[in-house]
Amino acid sequence: MNARNERPDGRTKGTDDMTMMLDKDARDDLIERGYSRRQLAEVAALLGAGVAASTLLGSGAMAQQQAGRGIKGAVRIGANECWTGPFPSGVAAAAEAASFGNWYDPDNYRGDLVKTVASVEGLPETHVMPWPGSGGPLVSIVAAYCSPTKGLVTADPTFESAWRTADYMKAPIAKAPQAIGKGHDVKAMLAANPNAGLYYICTPNNPTGTITPLADIQWLLDNKPADSMLLVDEAYIHFSESPSAATLIGNRKDIIVMRTFSKLFGMAGVRLGLTFADPEVQKRIMLFGPAAGGLAITAMHCGNAVYTEAALIKARRNEMIANREETIAWLTKKGIEVQPGSQANMFMVNWKKPAKDMQAALLATPEKVQIGRSWAIWPTVSRVTVGSADDMAKFRAAVDKVYKA
Repeated sequence: MNARNERPDGRTKGTDDMTMMLDKDARDDLIERGYSRRQLAEVAALLGAGVAASTLLGSGAMAQQQAGRGIKGAVRIGANECWTGPFPSGVAAAAEAASFGNWYDPDNYRGDLVKTVASVEGLPETHVMPWPGSGGPLVSIVAAYCSPTKGLVTADPTFESAWRTADYMKAPIAKAPQAIGKGHDVKAMLAANPNAGLYYICTPNNPTGTITPLADIQWLLDNKPADSMLLVDEAYIHFSESPSAATLIGNRKDIIVMRTFSKLFGMAGVRLGLTFADPEVQKRIMLFGPAAGGLAITAMHCGNAVYTEAALIKARRNEMIANREETIAWLTKKGIEVQPGSQANMFMVNWKKPAKDMQAALLATPEKVQIGRSWAIWPTVSRVTVGSADDMAKFRAAVDKVYKA
């Protein structure tokens, strides 16, 4: 070690500088939860990485990110993106905001967005927090509530970002297998670690699209440890008519509901997300929030415009359902197993052969169809995103060419 980089206490200047990126309250909190000074620097690096966080979360996160990138000229039904962009009102709002791009927040766009969301969801404005996407707050929530002694509990399969963040932070991870066609087994989740720091429910679940009933979420909320947090990820809620867990928040300080505009609203590249929680909980999440960056005015103004478009939301949901059900019926008639119960813009196909091989074969067809990946628990099962009617017709044509029972 170069002597110029050493401090009298043995720490390096680089480590100390990285640690100082965290707020003092965040540093004290992490130390109280059992983290060393060196580990503080690692956590600070993760939180400061923003969209590049996958570079710190291992090869699996990088592979997931690469798999989600669209391939030029392909039918893109692999990353749960919407087949079309924001509603016209959102596009117009984003364009209007862009013309004021010389200002950080020219006309209280953030306040307008919070007011609109709170009104639609029936929540106090103090309980609504906008974020630049939903990946960042998910990492921050794991950082806020997990530790080497307070683990994470999820279903399996589910969205892996929480797993990878907990693993990076050396927090224990427990996974409760999810039955085919069902939501999360909340009793199995609690049994998997009765003293966890964070219980994570994704409903509709990614990748299965299945719903965890509100009564089951309420049961876990009432039976988990009082000092633990329940995170309900509702990224796909607008594709379903099931009730939101936001109705369970009330005066509670042990539940967070997370949303994104990336799915039904067609704003994946615009980057806008939300957390619903008690103000004290929001403050704690923000302790471990991104070290830099903020909300784009184009994203906020677009989000504000589309959130009240109830008729267009319903029409887009119905279009997705029609495309999904037509394709599932065709696959079933062809003798291909499709897991039941999806209420989102995805479904799981069991090819009864390695899913990676089918993924490659479909991409190699003249239709050039890019479907989703598989999860370790089900290596023969692919997640297929529901696209436009034309996308799904090309998917069916490609399957017809390559699938052999």
